Amino acid sequence: MDFNSKKLSLVLLGATAIVCSRTLFFFFNDPEGPNLVVVGGMAIAIYLLSFAAYAFMPSKIEGLKRFSIAVCLQILAVIVLYFFMK
Repeated sequence: MDFNSKKLSLVLLGATAIVCSRTLFFFFNDPEGPNLVVVGGMAIAIYLLSFAAYAFMPSKIEGLKRFSIAVCLQILAVIVLYFFMK
């Protein structure tokens, strides 16, 4: 895959934001399951956070390294949110 393609990277960041959001609410004990609107809203918030980090990174960081940093930021954000919401 060509991670230098900005469109592909942003689509993959969106997909990982959805997965991270769903994973966050999976760990809460809710008999009805997570609400789709809540999961979607959290996915948008996580995506916007990682998009901002992706867009404002120095230009010398490119490709897979840039994408990996943004995904790690998403995972870190979900971990922090889990402990604040627990």
